[in-house]
Amino acid sequence: MSNSFKGEPVDVPVSVRWLNPVGVATWNRPIAQMLHAIKQPTTTVEVASLDLMPTPTHLEYRAYEALIEEKTVHVARDAGVQGIDAMVIGCFYDPSLEAAREISAQTIVVGPCQASLQIAANLANRFSVIVGREKWVEQMRERIRGYGMLDRLASMRSLAMGVNDFQTDPAHTRARIIEEARRAVELDRAEAVILGCTIEFGFFDAVQQAVGVPVIDPVVAAFKLAESLAQYKRQFGWQPSRVWSCEPPPESELRDFGLFAGPAPLGDVVTC
Repeated sequence: MSNSFKGEPVDVPVSVRWLNPVGVATWNRPIAQMLHAIKQPTTTVEVASLDLMPTPTHLEYRAYEALIEEKTVHVARDAGVQGIDAMVIGCFYDPSLEAAREISAQTIVVGPCQASLQIAANLANRFSVIVGREKWVEQMRERIRGYGMLDRLASMRSLAMGVNDFQTDPAHTRARIIEEARRAVELDRAEAVILGCTIEFGFFDAVQQAVGVPVIDPVVAAFKLAESLAQYKRQFGWQPSRVWSCEPPPESELRDFGLFAGPAPLGDVVTC
């Protein structure tokens, strides 16, 4: 049987924008270094933070998250205008994900929570999420419910640590994650573990070796999914739908309302 489909080679160059949705550049270079180490040779990566002052250094509170919503959507709009293949909103809450997707034109927008859940669901039936603080649990649970995977959630276990604590003493953070991951596997019967914050990056391998189940790093999961989807877009034409619930705002309205007319609110930008 002949197949008339002719796609581009799977290694076609693609571009990915990683947005750290706060106005500080603290994590831009460390995350850029990590993504450079795991990206395909032909993939171009841009890691950026927002032009936002004054700014929170984390999004542990819904009030802080509200401060970054318009700018995150604007950056997604700019990604579409610039022809960037995929963009990641680098927070496990997946802030403004639906709005960013709606206005991103042909740019695929990925959230770390959804990406991590999708990968875990292909590896195990039940997973636990290692969160920083109890404060996070309800909002993350609602996200998981919205993604249709609440029945797979074995538990959420707290480290009693904030975002700004994770990389201050890596040895302590690693030990605490291993401790809670073991409890998740042995007591909650989790078959996989998801690290519930993008600033928990860099610990998954040691934790995975210690607990013996898949441990999903949301930075790795979100980036590699975005990179793969970008390649699928180029090879198979699988780009964001723009009909029915995925319909974007009319360009005429954006012009009339004067929305997103200026430059994207990007602060520090690292390319790798």
